[in-house]
Amino acid sequence: MSAASHISIQGVHKVFQSGGADVHALKAIDLEIPQGQFVCLLGPSGCGKSTLLNAVAGFSLPSSGSITVHGSAIADPGPDRGMVFQEYALFPWMTVEQNIAFGLQIKKVTKPVIQEKVDALLAMLHLEDFRKRYPKDLSGGMRQRVAIARVLAIDSPIMLMDEPFGALDALTRRNLQDELLRLWMELRKTILFVTHSIEEALYLADRTVVMTYRPGTIKRDLTIDLPRPRDVASPAFNALKKELGQLLMEEQSRHVQDEFKGAAVD
Repeated sequence: MSAASHISIQGVHKVFQSGGADVHALKAIDLEIPQGQFVCLLGPSGCGKSTLLNAVAGFSLPSSGSITVHGSAIADPGPDRGMVFQEYALFPWMTVEQNIAFGLQIKKVTKPVIQEKVDALLAMLHLEDFRKRYPKDLSGGMRQRVAIARVLAIDSPIMLMDEPFGALDALTRRNLQDELLRLWMELRKTILFVTHSIEEALYLADRTVVMTYRPGTIKRDLTIDLPRPRDVASPAFNALKKELGQLLMEEQSRHVQDEFKGAAVD
């Protein structure tokens, strides 16, 4: 691992058993992510993006290879890696402020410190007026704000995000993308973010890592050298969008061909 790497992924393979056969989800993944960098994993369904993210989270260990954070091997989930899911994963019986405070309570933080931190996060994510609400009373965008606040509460240096805005309407999605960028620029977390959206990856990331259809390998590791805030209508943005679109269509074609072969065998 290089001295500058926060997350180091070296020679990672992942094999699942399905119907008595081996399914190779990831193959020979090598990726170095410096501290404070925003990296998007981009690729078609079945390319192993979420599998790789779950391996970094410690939810599912690789079949071979290694994943380290600041030189320490990942063996299980830990507070240094906060996870934000597409499904929000909030406790429905807890209010907004109780959901945000939960991780701090588990860490045995004192009540005054918890209250101070929760108040600060409610303000940071514009949730002050919703602190006593339950998740069922919130919009999808508000629920995701709460999920992000809960991860920020435990002060994880790494944020792992699995299509966190995928279920939201376009306007809410852009609003939360801007909020996430604001928080990232202020707090400088290391972010590994899974998405299907080329535009989202180009709008958010320092780097976009394009993955191949199964087995997932790295097809392209592209540095996004565009100034922020990014103009999605600019020629430079759309040139990169076209380039990534061509790469994804190649992998999507492989996906479709694979499905046709499976149908023919059935």
